[in-house]
Amino acid sequence: MSKTFAATLRTRAGKGAARATRRAGLVPAVIYGGNKEPVLISLPIKDTTTKIMAGKFLSTVFTVEVGSEKIRVLPRDFTLDKLDDSPVHVDFLRVTEGSMIRVAVPVHFLGQDVSPGIKLGGVLNIVAHSVFVRCPPDLIPVSIDVDIGGLGIGDTVHRGDLKMPEGVVTVEKDNFTVASIAPPQVDRSATASTPSAAA
Repeated sequence: MSKTFAATLRTRAGKGAARATRRAGLVPAVIYGGNKEPVLISLPIKDTTTKIMAGKFLSTVFTVEVGSEKIRVLPRDFTLDKLDDSPVHVDFLRVTEGSMIRVAVPVHFLGQDVSPGIKLGGVLNIVAHSVFVRCPPDLIPVSIDVDIGGLGIGDTVHRGDLKMPEGVVTVEKDNFTVASIAPPQVDRSATASTPSAAA
């Protein structure tokens, strides 16, 4: 996936101007932050859709080319059309040298095939599919990996158990629950309908 957007400047703000931009087959967007004035831009709808649907859009640093200027940005929010899921608007945060950003990073759980708790019928109960971290833009992790291979039924993974890459810190408190191994569920209806041995 290309990490570059080819953008054009928009001269007008407001809902009417945004609708006109979308009628022209473009996506209205804005770049803000970095102690500079916001920049109104338009993006190609096909390229924008491809980048959003590829995943990890909100945790990827892109370069927006506007004329001869190249602006490093991080997507902060986007809106999709309720009917066809096409992008309606994108907000970008300007990335400046030395800046620290807050971003959600997905959590991947490894070792499910060898977890004693899961082998006994326990279920991995994921409370947080991602955690918020603070880090420089160039150090955004692709994911935070958690090894649950040694967990039994009733064991819990807290934020404090996660190993952060160098330069990355989490926002949540250490006792924040990320996941647990829940006991196997008992089918009470099946148990109730089973005839007793004495019958």
